[in-house]
Amino acid sequence: MLDNAFAMVTIILTINIVYVSFFTVRMILMMKGRRYIAAFLSMIEIVIYVLGLGLVLDNLNQIENLIAYAVGYGLGVIIGSIIEEKLALGYITVHVISSNPDLDFTRRLRDKGYGVTSWFAYGMDGDRLAMQILTPRKYELRLYETIKSIDPKAFIIAYEPQHIHGGFWVKQVKKGSLFQSKEGQK
Repeated sequence: MLDNAFAMVTIILTINIVYVSFFTVRMILMMKGRRYIAAFLSMIEIVIYVLGLGLVLDNLNQIENLIAYAVGYGLGVIIGSIIEEKLALGYITVHVISSNPDLDFTRRLRDKGYGVTSWFAYGMDGDRLAMQILTPRKYELRLYETIKSIDPKAFIIAYEPQHIHGGFWVKQVKKGSLFQSKEGQK
């Protein structure tokens, strides 16, 4: 089978897509502090890497193998990042500034299960309601939709926190009760 040029290119392409997807996910797991899962994944990753690289090095006289290796690497980066988006590991902190300083905004977010800290602020055009919301990344898009449904003109900034400690929200995550009873609400 390895004598067939098309089969060889397909195998090298596939191996490198799988290898780089594993590599991308492993790196993200390391950054999220999931070192044991990342270590296990790295063992599988290195076996795949050695197989793919060995096939290319054994057949360097065929440029299509090298091209397949390079294309597989690029596709692996894309597929790995798509996998990471689907896993949605970690948390997101969202800062919201609303031109409507109504505390009902905060209550509506809390009713949906989000931990919200709010305070009054003053902007260029007057009073504002500023909020900080922490949520698992898998609920990030739903949070944005909720915010926009309450205030379509809200100013939103999001980032990933590196360390979380204390507070109501962390207790709910540890209990596993965050969003459980609120899951039906969207």
